[in-house]
Amino acid sequence: METSLAITRKSASNLALAFVLLPKPKRDAMCVLYAFCREVDDVADEDSVPVEVRRDRLAAWRKDLILAVQGQIPQSPILRELQPVIQTFGLDGTLLDEIIKGCEMDLETLRYIDFEHLDLYCYRVASAVGLLSIRIFGHNQPATRDYAIHLGKALQLTNILRDVKNDAQRGRIYLPQSELKRFGVTDQEILDGCYSARYQALAQCVGVRARHFYNLARQVLPAEDRRNMVAAELMGSVYWQLLLKLENASFNVFGPHPLKIGKVGKLALILQAWLRHMVGARESYYGAASNSV
Repeated sequence: METSLAITRKSASNLALAFVLLPKPKRDAMCVLYAFCREVDDVADEDSVPVEVRRDRLAAWRKDLILAVQGQIPQSPILRELQPVIQTFGLDGTLLDEIIKGCEMDLETLRYIDFEHLDLYCYRVASAVGLLSIRIFGHNQPATRDYAIHLGKALQLTNILRDVKNDAQRGRIYLPQSELKRFGVTDQEILDGCYSARYQALAQCVGVRARHFYNLARQVLPAEDRRNMVAAELMGSVYWQLLLKLENASFNVFGPHPLKIGKVGKLALILQAWLRHMVGARESYYGAASNSV
């Protein structure tokens, strides 16, 4: 666990934040899963390394993952730590491979044609993580899988809207080309960090799609599994507040300071999620019936 815990603590990620609400065995398991996701994502994002080298490194991760899934001894210390988690919680190796495939998409794809292509990316880098996470959290109802898929896409679309400036600085544009064309926004405007009413309308369109997935997640989560999804629900609340913040700023992310939820806001959301968990709240704190903190 030492390697995975060190990676998780160093990350200061919103995802890692949610683990605080879990009992220790599940918290430790999620730390290991997070460390795996973090490491393969870092391989794809290391722009100073040639694409072919990064592709080979991801292929090596895949080969090592196969060893872990098959019960053999992997080389990576993270996969050695993940192996008992795979066995204990029955994690699906194909979903772990989907995460690697999502990272490989970042090597090949700097533009997305339309929402259908972007949905595949969101599924691989976010929904697949959600489907693995609910195995660790503990779920009994099949509909909870739909919940994980919808919430994963909602979180990833919110991430994309927040990170447009940073992604553009690396030559990446995740906002679909079909929507850029519809709203009259050029690639160069985004790459140059040019904010306009046309960009606001484009981002609002993506924000509406994110809201759609938040609402779907909120609607399909079975009451029987809600208590076990406390960490996922906290994630939904954090990113929902981030989406509201983006909306309040008219999606202008091109300024000198990134839009984010501060430490006080995150602590308030943790407390709120814990209280809602303790009293057995029946509704999610995001989506159509939600209010901002």
